[in-house]
Amino acid sequence: MNMKDRIGAHLPYLRRFARALSGSQQSGDAFVLAMLECLVEDPTMLRGDLENRTAIYNLFLRIWNSISTNGTTEMSEDHVATLAALTPRSRQAFLLVTLENFSEEEAAQVMDVEPSEFAEMIEEAGREIAEQVATDILIIEDEPIIAMDLEALTTELGHTVIDIARTQREALDIVARRRPGLVLADIQLADGSSGLDAVNEILETFEVPVIFVTAYPERLLTGTKPEPTYLVTKPFRPQNLKVIISQALFFKERATRKIAA
Repeated sequence: MNMKDRIGAHLPYLRRFARALSGSQQSGDAFVLAMLECLVEDPTMLRGDLENRTAIYNLFLRIWNSISTNGTTEMSEDHVATLAALTPRSRQAFLLVTLENFSEEEAAQVMDVEPSEFAEMIEEAGREIAEQVATDILIIEDEPIIAMDLEALTTELGHTVIDIARTQREALDIVARRRPGLVLADIQLADGSSGLDAVNEILETFEVPVIFVTAYPERLLTGTKPEPTYLVTKPFRPQNLKVIISQALFFKERATRKIAA
């Protein structure tokens, strides 16, 4: 496979990553160009022991991290403004997972670190983001142990759980008194009511990011109806849920349409 075929399809996404990392289209594109120029001079810089996409991002970050001032780059675009305050390595880790959809194992290869070290970076990014976008959270969950786990996890990230609802009616009564900045919702609730219905009614009143945490993902992932942006399957890994929470708050995703029941 020639070099053009190896990297061509990945360049648009690499530019997206570079722009988010630098906070500037001009700066991000300049670094991608610098990487390409390095490859022209020495094609062996692209590691052959990694999958193509992983190898490309790996080379880009090796070049990026060779410039000591990059960690202080100010973000200029609103949708990535919060990233300016993250430490450089945690910023990279966060974007690789949330923006570029690398698995943690793949992203660890991109950054030339052990999976355990990468997990620590993601943990750090979650804490740093939470400190800036800490919000009030409503948990809609009928299983007491799971609800307690969710409360502990979100509190650890710096958020405040305003209440825990076990039924659709309880959820609606809570938001009538106080609007949350994020909703964590199960689908099947204690009295047979629906977390989906509760969320849809909430979204008729105001916009709020929603993360479904459910043992029944097939009820949402049908391919024929509007589907949620954020879906975590039970039993969930705490680390994965922390990343999704940070992603939802950081990118300020808002549910603008009902999720079909």
